[in-house]
Amino acid sequence: MQSLKERLDVVLLQNGADFYKTQVPEVIYRNLRQRYGQRPYQQEAFGRFAFYMDEYRTERWEPLQLLFHMATGSGKTLVMAGLILYLYEQGYRNFLFFVNSTNIIEKTRENFLNAASSKYLFADSLNINGRQVRLKEVENFQGANPEDINIVFSTIQGLHSRLATPRENSLTFDDFEEQKLVLISDEAHHINAETKKRSELNAEEKEELVSWESTVNKIFQAHPENLLLEFTATADLAHPEIGKKYHQKLLFDYPLKEFRRDGYSKEVNVLQADLPAVERALQAVVLSQYRRKLFEKYKKPIKPVVLFKSKTIKDSHTFREEFEQSIKYLKAADLERLRVNAARQAGDQQQLFDNSGSLALHQAFLYFRDNGITLENLVAELKGDFAPEHLISVNSKEESEQKQLAINSLEDESNLYRAVFAVDKLNEGWDVLNLFDIVRLYDTRDTKNGKPGKTTMSEAQLIGRGARYCPFILSPYQPVDKRKYDEEPEHELKIFEELYYHSAYNPRYVQELHTALEEIGLKSREGEEQKPRKAGTEKYKQELEAKASGLPASVRAQVYQVQLHTGHTAISQAFGNGAATTAASVVKIYRLPDLGGHVLRKAMSRLYFYQFSSLQRHLPYLRSGSEFMQSEEYLGGVQVEVAGLPEQVEQLSQEDKLYVALQVLESIARALSATVKSKAENTLVTAG
Repeated sequence: MQSLKERLDVVLLQNGADFYKTQVPEVIYRNLRQRYGQRPYQQEAFGRFAFYMDEYRTERWEPLQLLFHMATGSGKTLVMAGLILYLYEQGYRNFLFFVNSTNIIEKTRENFLNAASSKYLFADSLNINGRQVRLKEVENFQGANPEDINIVFSTIQGLHSRLATPRENSLTFDDFEEQKLVLISDEAHHINAETKKRSELNAEEKEELVSWESTVNKIFQAHPENLLLEFTATADLAHPEIGKKYHQKLLFDYPLKEFRRDGYSKEVNVLQADLPAVERALQAVVLSQYRRKLFEKYKKPIKPVVLFKSKTIKDSHTFREEFEQSIKYLKAADLERLRVNAARQAGDQQQLFDNSGSLALHQAFLYFRDNGITLENLVAELKGDFAPEHLISVNSKEESEQKQLAINSLEDESNLYRAVFAVDKLNEGWDVLNLFDIVRLYDTRDTKNGKPGKTTMSEAQLIGRGARYCPFILSPYQPVDKRKYDEEPEHELKIFEELYYHSAYNPRYVQELHTALEEIGLKSREGEEQKPRKAGTEKYKQELEAKASGLPASVRAQVYQVQLHTGHTAISQAFGNGAATTAASVVKIYRLPDLGGHVLRKAMSRLYFYQFSSLQRHLPYLRSGSEFMQSEEYLGGVQVEVAGLPEQVEQLSQEDKLYVALQVLESIARALSATVKSKAENTLVTAG
């Protein structure tokens, strides 16, 4: 039997790639912060839910449970906010947000309630169905204002405890019996403890087991119109019981692999160094300062942050003290040793170190030299920027609320912290974009039978959090929240789109880490094609196969014609037989790549159709922008007949090249869109 997601994928195939985006209710964008929720996959998430609720759902008088499986950093909390707005319009007033961790609750309160926060998700005022609406946190739903959006925030543990031992003005099961409710579960994989255990229990144990999941289920079943919306990046859908549970509940799946492929994450580099921990930390600090100087050069108020990760709280405290001392007594000679070593490694073709990392460190020192920043100047800067008051430790579960707010606002200009010292505190719920370096301060492994262990997988998940893209643009033609320099690896701003994971020199561990990163989708497996999601139906597979061979032959084989503006003017007598004179025009055929890669990139940047994520919706087997521009299966096989004055045609100016490229690309976009639409219509007719 097809899963819910597969059935909704078929609907998408039958109605066109933008179908779900057209289903997004107006109330969402009108009441979210301006320009929020506009990424294509977020639009699809909103649209799938609205379509399912409005048109596709068959049973409307029993509780409904749905799962949004979305990559770390893709905006799960933003999707929650949009769905709250839509559901309020549908008559829901009470929302119970629960998660396993207190720090995630504090972060979500900032997102939902603090209008002064840089991470607030809603518009300045909420207007739904023609009236102003307030969003309020409440302790319970008894007596809550039916015109407000009422939210209870709780940990899973706290929710279970409050309901098991009710107190005055606290939640009780009575809160849930008389009025419908939306339960929002963040990091929802934590409530599946009972599901995973069920296959291992006997009948008596199954009846007696009381868990967080059973508490949630009791609330969920209390009213026939209740909704349970689960959000997680790490659902173990391969587990037989979990897979069975969500077969008809998985509404939207956007894993980290696709998030990275679409350009919304930093790329990850692992930099090994056979150096003491404090010297590896110094390498990270130098790279961080290099980024800061580059950001300043391009007038971007972005402050890079470094994370130092220890194995234990005691180790973290000890290393912080050592780090503070090393910065306090730092000398130019210490940096000179790093500089010489980086230069040697960058020039050594047989180096044992990660090449890109060594080159980046070498490039940093070259930048300092070329811009008149002496090592003595750099020492002074590091002593100021990484002074003790600019360091913060968040090691234990009992950290203060002030620290919670500080580490969740590291992007703010008023936040001066440059380094964070932590153990496992930040593996979930940490929302930070300006983290560019993570330094692993221990060198243990827990791999068994060649499979990454729990610690390595946890480290991969932490890297996934740090790999969130830090948004910036240099021109209005660039996407603000996506990688821009994948096709320009030598560009000095490429380092803005990279996260460096600094570890001790340990090839076996690094290989295990790469395996873990591949498993979670943050790195491609060697030789793996970047293929799109598949819906699991024969029609869907046939459609993909039809698109897989590059541009359609009818689009690729056509010789496109472009007439240049010659600037020629003609004069003829109004009352006479004299014909106007015309300039001699010639034609010449070019291959599109002959215009130059930089010209094609510039032309493509001006046309939304040629954003890489948009191209891949039409050409899902396309692997890179370079392949699109150069391969004979794509633009490399396209010819254009250019007409104009002889001197124009023989020696095209940069302006003429750009004009020709834009004309041809616009024609190809129209033809490709028409071809794909025609195929979709034929598929729909066949299916009917």
